Amino acid sequence: MIILKSSEEIAQMRKAGQVLAKCHNEIAKQIRPGITTLEINDFAARFIKEHGAEQVTKGFRGYPFETCASVNDVIAHGFPNKEPLQNGDIVKMDIVCSYEGWMADSCRTYAVGTISDEAQRLIRVTKECLELGIEKCVIGNRIGDVMHVVQEHAEQAGFSVVRDLVGHGIGRSMHEEPSFPHVGKPGKGFRLQEGMVITIEPMINAGKFDMFIDFDGWTARTYDGSLSAQFEHTVAITKDGPMILTQ
Repeated sequence: MIILKSSEEIAQMRKAGQVLAKCHNEIAKQIRPGITTLEINDFAARFIKEHGAEQVTKGFRGYPFETCASVNDVIAHGFPNKEPLQNGDIVKMDIVCSYEGWMADSCRTYAVGTISDEAQRLIRVTKECLELGIEKCVIGNRIGDVMHVVQEHAEQAGFSVVRDLVGHGIGRSMHEEPSFPHVGKPGKGFRLQEGMVITIEPMINAGKFDMFIDFDGWTARTYDGSLSAQFEHTVAITKDGPMILTQ
């Protein structure tokens, strides 16, 4: 069942989203060769707590960290670790937090030092995919209308869209109905309604969209070893258009 939110509830979710946005802004200042993703994870955990929110990732279905840190060919759900980031890496930091029981979810891809032209283009196109998708998040559109523009923009750039990991509803729970891939056809899928709050989180690969899960049961990697980028916002569907809660 899709749980529609009132304007008051959306305002509460926005408080969680603002904590995440501020956290990401601070992480951006720290990304450099030599820092570890575990150090970034620990900073994010402290930041969330100090700003009156709670992390919700650690312990979710046994996940062992407060953030997901996915480097280069890791698409999502990478474990933070003590390996220093290298010049030329790209790293996705995916963070969820709760503020007074209401959740928000956000991911950004960061460049470490000087990255390749291909990596720069992948990051740019992925961010554009997110922005184009959000523009379509208006009452009456179907999810296929949203995801068609995401898929079309990525594929026109020569990239591919991950199929096996999906966007989802969010509220008092991290994952609510509906769930949906970031590919689609216009006019297909569920219709967007006022009060829906969903994550738009395209994962775009430089190579093919095929992926596999590491031995740890969480880390999702590109099958061909190509780079992957992701950007994510929590978005409310309102009568005034899409409201981004995590910026």
